[in-house]
Amino acid sequence: MTSFRSDLLRIFQERGFIHQITDPEGLDALAAERKVVGYIGFDCTADSLHIGSLVQIMMLRWLQQTGQQVIALMGGGTTKVGDPSGRDESRKLLTDETIEANLAGIRRNFAPFLDFAGGAKPAVMINNADWLDELRYIPFLRDVGRHFSVNRMLTMDSVKLRLERDQPLTFLEFNYMLLQSYDFVELAKRHGCNLQMGGSDQWGNIVMGVELGRRVADAALFGLTTPLITTSSGQKMGKTAAGAIWLGEHRLPAYDYFQFWRNTEDADVGRFLKLFTDMPMDEVRRLEALAGAEINEAKKLLAFEATRLLHGAAAATSAAETARKVFEQGVAGGDLPTIERPRDALAAGIPLYRLVAEAGLAKSNGEARRLVEQGGIRVNDAAAGDPNRAVTLADCISDGAVKLTAGRKRHALVRPG
Repeated sequence: MTSFRSDLLRIFQERGFIHQITDPEGLDALAAERKVVGYIGFDCTADSLHIGSLVQIMMLRWLQQTGQQVIALMGGGTTKVGDPSGRDESRKLLTDETIEANLAGIRRNFAPFLDFAGGAKPAVMINNADWLDELRYIPFLRDVGRHFSVNRMLTMDSVKLRLERDQPLTFLEFNYMLLQSYDFVELAKRHGCNLQMGGSDQWGNIVMGVELGRRVADAALFGLTTPLITTSSGQKMGKTAAGAIWLGEHRLPAYDYFQFWRNTEDADVGRFLKLFTDMPMDEVRRLEALAGAEINEAKKLLAFEATRLLHGAAAATSAAETARKVFEQGVAGGDLPTIERPRDALAAGIPLYRLVAEAGLAKSNGEARRLVEQGGIRVNDAAAGDPNRAVTLADCISDGAVKLTAGRKRHALVRPG
């Protein structure tokens, strides 16, 4: 294991953020003098990021906390092309209006983690559309394209994977690598940026940017990637049966976010405490050494700290209290996902399978029927086997609502409106 001098790389190494670095010694020397200006790019494909991007956001957080300069690059320009990395098919092309709306939503994801106002080096947010939208095609090909070998580009994972699976790769997507590399050089010229970070699937694109900076600007640039984050069972981080775990509360309530972390597999607790919280390492090591029933205390702390970082201490405390009531006392808490249905509709009775689907405990009416028939749904903690069973006002006994439970850990409330 490399012994780093800088706080930045020591923290990155100790907490498990480092997969590859283009020049570890050079970057360590720069970081030791607090002269790193680092960025990560985020394309605007939705109006919120999900926790697949959280490792990258935490890296920017540590970058700022160790006295370096942080740039959060919004891909207002590159989103119009679509990153082919790790995908079998092209991304859906979005309108300029949708991209702008998505960008506004994503901005809000960063506010809890980075300081954009105070301190000696406030973080900055930049949109690569500022320069990419103004590019002239022939000059770009002449000045930038000539430094890229098609032979080498075909060996990059983002391209090779698509070709090996006999999936089409459009010429538009093929240009993404050039544009990402150009972003790095443009940030170096405009803002003195010298470090690009990203997931391991971005290694090829990052290396290309480092080399382009050396060739066209004689710039000393660095690249750092994180390992692919999966759960111990091999599942990609943030992918669940219920869908993506979003950072925006308009897409995922704080309680559901808390519950995602609370349900972490035992073997992942220590690793996730390192990556997704800023708890001191001595405390992390104590918690990851717990075993048996005691590991649940570590999971509660993981859930609380992760939720506190994103949604604030009050939301984390409320989610923790709701979880305690639901799981330890068997009553409903105020933060459970809730749907309202007209009082007269509930008076007449609504089929159980419909409410299960509408509450998000199943993806469709058909899946809801199967869940109920297989004994996977409880109404007010009582087993239910008939998907057509009418849920009525008489069932509203849990804090004035009906509590629906899927499996052991997913709950929702149905309240009369």
